[in-house]
Amino acid sequence: MDRSQELYANGDQNLEANLIDHDESVPQTTNYKRWLRLSIYVFLVLTCQPIATILGRLYYENGGKSTYVVTLLQLIGFPVLILFRFFSQIRQPKSIDTDFRQSPSFTTLVKVYMCTGLLVSAYAYLSAIGLLFLPVSTFSLILASQLAFTAFFSYFLNSQKFTPFIVNSLFLLTVSSALLVVNTESENTTNVSRAKYVIGFICTIGASAGIGLVLSLIQLLFREVFRKHTSSAVMDLAIYQSLVASCVVLIGLFASGEWKTLPSEMRNYKLGKVSYVLTLASAAISWQVYTVGLVGLIFESSSVFSNSITAVGLPIVPVVAVIVFHDKMDASKIFSIILAIWGFLSFVYQHYLDEKKIKTCSTNPVEEDTQT
Repeated sequence: MDRSQELYANGDQNLEANLIDHDESVPQTTNYKRWLRLSIYVFLVLTCQPIATILGRLYYENGGKSTYVVTLLQLIGFPVLILFRFFSQIRQPKSIDTDFRQSPSFTTLVKVYMCTGLLVSAYAYLSAIGLLFLPVSTFSLILASQLAFTAFFSYFLNSQKFTPFIVNSLFLLTVSSALLVVNTESENTTNVSRAKYVIGFICTIGASAGIGLVLSLIQLLFREVFRKHTSSAVMDLAIYQSLVASCVVLIGLFASGEWKTLPSEMRNYKLGKVSYVLTLASAAISWQVYTVGLVGLIFESSSVFSNSITAVGLPIVPVVAVIVFHDKMDASKIFSIILAIWGFLSFVYQHYLDEKKIKTCSTNPVEEDTQT
């Protein structure tokens, strides 16, 4: 369910190097404020993502049946990003842009937003089907494999190097998901047949792969098309691709005829009409607050870090699902959670090594110039 965690290899290296230089030149008070903002964004990501996923499952559990509605919940709240962009521009001091590289044309931007928007709508719809047929704990564990798919697609699109820690992360996340294929006991939790369980598993894997493809593609776009990793460029991409994806899902909602069943669905909702509206509204708001936190992490740190924080939030969902939906937590799921966390830590450690290398490379030239 998750949406726009960007992993930009070369772009991140430049951004992180700039942040390192920035940290060395600004007062400590400014650094404290930056770390405070980082903490707030991390909190938003780690709390709102599980809440949004749980609310989506709550909608299904109490009589909701529309996969288009659950898909739309992930996207339709994008106007919140517009407000976030507006207040971010007010907070940031105006500066003269010394980068004279040519900006992409309007036609190019439209093509980019259309392409990424279509892909986002596709993986959001697949994740909605997966959440319908799978226990929420199983769903979230499978979705954690997005890190592996991101690294896989980045290898082909962005020349991502497969270090031993990345390979270890790929292996662990793959095994973590594979363990859930044979876990048929979870079918009793969602009352679905084995065939639907398999469909849900395949759709969730497809959603995870779609997330990885979009993230790798965005990395490529920022390097070859946008050529500037600015806050406005990242925010515009998040807003317009969500707008395109929302329009696509709305077309599907009306073309499929599901919109006709929504009034009766609301009347027959087990928790009542008010709870029906509150569940959908809370889920939409949670997804957008999560997106604000995600984009904020990209601004303040890097997209690799934001992607990692999102991945570490996914294992939180199974624990909450056991309490809320009484999902079964058997040995295979526990082992899957352990492998997913291990794979995440391996991925993060490689990111730490890369950042340390960037910091060393950025400080050495300064020392050489001083000695000269």
